[in-house]
Amino acid sequence: MKKIAVIGGGITGITTAYALSKRGFAVTLFEKHRYAAMETSFANGGQLSASNAEVWNHWSTIVKGLKWMLKSDAPLLVNPKPSWHKLSWFAEFIASIPSYNQNTIETARLAVAAREHLFAWAEAEGIDFDLKKKGILHIYRDKAGFEHAGRVSQLLAKGGLPRRSVTPEEMRSIEPTLAGQYYGGYFTECDSTGDIHKFTNGLAAAIDRLGVRCLYNQDVKSVATDGKRASVTTGSNTGDETQHFDGVVVCAGTASRDLAAQLGDRVNIYPVKGYSITVNLTDDISRASAPTVSLLDDETKLVTSRLGNDRFRVAGTAEFNGYNRDIRADRIRPLVDWVNECFPGVNTRSVVPWAGLRPMMPNMMPKVGRGKSPCVFYNTGHGHLGWTLSAVTADMIGGVVEQALGSDAKVASPQPAHA
Repeated sequence: MKKIAVIGGGITGITTAYALSKRGFAVTLFEKHRYAAMETSFANGGQLSASNAEVWNHWSTIVKGLKWMLKSDAPLLVNPKPSWHKLSWFAEFIASIPSYNQNTIETARLAVAAREHLFAWAEAEGIDFDLKKKGILHIYRDKAGFEHAGRVSQLLAKGGLPRRSVTPEEMRSIEPTLAGQYYGGYFTECDSTGDIHKFTNGLAAAIDRLGVRCLYNQDVKSVATDGKRASVTTGSNTGDETQHFDGVVVCAGTASRDLAAQLGDRVNIYPVKGYSITVNLTDDISRASAPTVSLLDDETKLVTSRLGNDRFRVAGTAEFNGYNRDIRADRIRPLVDWVNECFPGVNTRSVVPWAGLRPMMPNMMPKVGRGKSPCVFYNTGHGHLGWTLSAVTADMIGGVVEQALGSDAKVASPQPAHA
């Protein structure tokens, strides 16, 4: 069997290992933490949201970013301190604005295909991850935002995603617990939500059963290739160890940029910090007052998910501040205030804050495919849609690796046809 290394044990790495194992490869997964999904895949917004496929490469994003630059609690915050990495990323971000329509359509297409794979895998492996198929409601507070959403809906439709406009009265019938005044909304009935951490760990158990060699607590110090094979060097208390493989797939989130440089490739990922709070619904009134339908508030850039009966997740914002992982009180406070405003019956005494670094490419499209070396591959850079797109990009990279290297065995897969 051809031996493949997968670097990264988040949602992207675990789904990639699963897709490769199902294709008959002997897979070794390297993860620096003791368990899977301990960084960006730990406590995200929970949305499996094809309806959030709009890429950010739009002049309105630039205008908002400049307006909010000195406002510490703004939905989009850019640390004005310059760095070559940040400057080069924003230059490429602006250069990708002409591809806004095309990339939004393609992202929607990928997201629609991804849900078929993810649901099939969860069913095949018996994974319980608080899945709710109740749709996602986008809410708008003014005419301009609502009309922009109408134009976005036309692009999403070209990607195969139907969503419909709803009046404020219809919004309240969809989610009766929502308080406040709104201009209108858009509802995507086929979208869903779930707990990314539960799903990733469930699939990690599945790949272990399938024979994937899962090496946790492994700090990958370096990767290299001679053009024919790849090597991965890890460090531990007992010294460094180098292992050799027929191929390597980099799924290392924000660390992918440095690993790619070692392999002779440029993958210009920037770490965009997002925040979340998990509200523990500790009493009957809170449980009854929290929404069961997932929401996206366009003005505040916040998303919500109901995870089981006792948890309510609120997440969002974007912070361009390098590899800083600090959980800032001034960034968490607006999330709690939003809950108090929109769902006043929810008790926010028990709130767990979190922050994670989204690995974001300048064009907002994931890097899925081959590197310069024939034995190097990438599945990374999914930005704010890693959870949504993970299953389809894993299937895609599985196909790319199989075409490039072949495999010596075939195992029946529950996944649908290639997207």
